[in-house]
Amino acid sequence: MARLNRAVTNKISIHLAGFVPGLGIVIHVGRRTRNVFRTPVIVFRTKDGFRIALTYGPKSDWVQNALAHGAVRLVTRRREYELGEPELVTDPHRQHVPLPLRAFLRLLRVSQFLDFSRAG
Repeated sequence: MARLNRAVTNKISIHLAGFVPGLGIVIHVGRRTRNVFRTPVIVFRTKDGFRIALTYGPKSDWVQNALAHGAVRLVTRRREYELGEPELVTDPHRQHVPLPLRAFLRLLRVSQFLDFSRAG
């Protein structure tokens, strides 16, 4: 399923993710290649920044890149943010997820998130 998403779904959703509420595009730097990558994500605002659902878990390349680099850029709702201080969070009850999306993330068995603070 991850291969299908990378090959097909991500290529389609990347064009919508910067505009649609609840979606975003994480712009991150490869930890080995130093290439710049763009990954569509499910994102929520927090008091100090943003929380991103780890739909493929904490071993995903973009997550490992963000943790290694310590910062990413996020495009959501047509705005771009500099984010830093990534922190892995486990929230099995999805308490900090907007109510309409809790059931969806429960179906996907998502209980891990990456929190970021807004830089600057």
